Amino acid sequence: MFYGWRVVGACFVAAVFTWGFGVFGGSVYLKVIVNDHGWTTALVSSALTVFYLTNAVSLPAIGAGIDRWGSRFIIAGGAALLAIGVASVGRLASLWQLYAAFMCMGVGYATMSVTGLSATIAPWFERHQGRSVALALTGASVGAMLVVPLLVLAISRLGFAMATTYAAGAIVLVMTPLALIVFRHSGPAALGLERDGGAPPPAEHASAPDAPAQGAEDATPPARSFALWSIAIGFALGLMVQVGFLTHHYALAAPMIGAERAGLLVGATGLAGLLGRLLLARVIDQVDPRRYSICIFATQIVVLTTFAIWPTVPVLIPVSLIYGFCLGQITTLSPIVVRREFGAAAFGSIYGVAGSAIQFFSAFGPVFYGALVTGFGDYAPVLAVAAGFKAAAILMLFAGRRRNRA
Repeated sequence: MFYGWRVVGACFVAAVFTWGFGVFGGSVYLKVIVNDHGWTTALVSSALTVFYLTNAVSLPAIGAGIDRWGSRFIIAGGAALLAIGVASVGRLASLWQLYAAFMCMGVGYATMSVTGLSATIAPWFERHQGRSVALALTGASVGAMLVVPLLVLAISRLGFAMATTYAAGAIVLVMTPLALIVFRHSGPAALGLERDGGAPPPAEHASAPDAPAQGAEDATPPARSFALWSIAIGFALGLMVQVGFLTHHYALAAPMIGAERAGLLVGATGLAGLLGRLLLARVIDQVDPRRYSICIFATQIVVLTTFAIWPTVPVLIPVSLIYGFCLGQITTLSPIVVRREFGAAAFGSIYGVAGSAIQFFSAFGPVFYGALVTGFGDYAPVLAVAAGFKAAAILMLFAGRRRNRA
């Protein structure tokens, strides 16, 4: 088996932990912390925003570091920081510790989120670059499907402090040896191979380094091109809404169907995301990823608007599942679009810029939802506003597509 697929497998496991205990786990932490400490939903949501902002600030350095030194020690260190943050969030004694814990988690998340994992995979594949990233990030859906229900169960049986301590131990025990062993090779050249596992061509027939798939003649530096920033802004708007939904999903569902069923619904949403990512892995190397992204955003607009009009339990469940089917793909698509349009060379540095912008704006999703819920007193009008942001994301992606083809 080509070693690159082992890298994909290790990235899959990393995604299970980082999304399970970071992104999807955030909705559980939000509910428990509000109940245990009496802090407002808006206040705790602001700490989750700090988590995403810390991630955003860290991404350029993480991407450039992986390009230069490889992923081995960066991801091992990130796993340790994520574990420290998860353990700390269960043992809060004051407000400053809340923010410190989520900042620590944010740095750890940056190393094992879309940018870190995509930059780790990028040197290994060309023909299967879309499929490899999509398969690795299916771990995010598995994290929601397995980790969240187990986390809710552990909290109910062991208490919040012990549950998060055991979770932290699992992160360190699994991810540290995995990162140090599997990520010891930074690319196929170290094994005498080409991307996708092919043998290297004779020296006199060696091909030139990668060039962007589109617009290769454009002398505009990638970090300053409109095509790149249309991706960054479009996905930033879409993911701000999506991150807010993920953070508040458990809090939204629990009053309607109960705590344990809400945990199961979050897990089922993760399963739907897994199915979406598997579909994406099957088709993405044969389609225009920018156009595909526009279609997925349009589907999310429909389901958000549906729940805003009919906020009932019979609507909540299919809306959650369809939204989950889409959200797994949206999280995965931004690095695939950048990789397709700008090539593999210095992917970590290029996507580090776009990813930082995406994460910076998406970081405001939790506090955006928290403030609107506080103002409206209900989630239905909040989702209607969210649908408008999705529409703006579609317009930005479409504008960048037209400019990039001009």
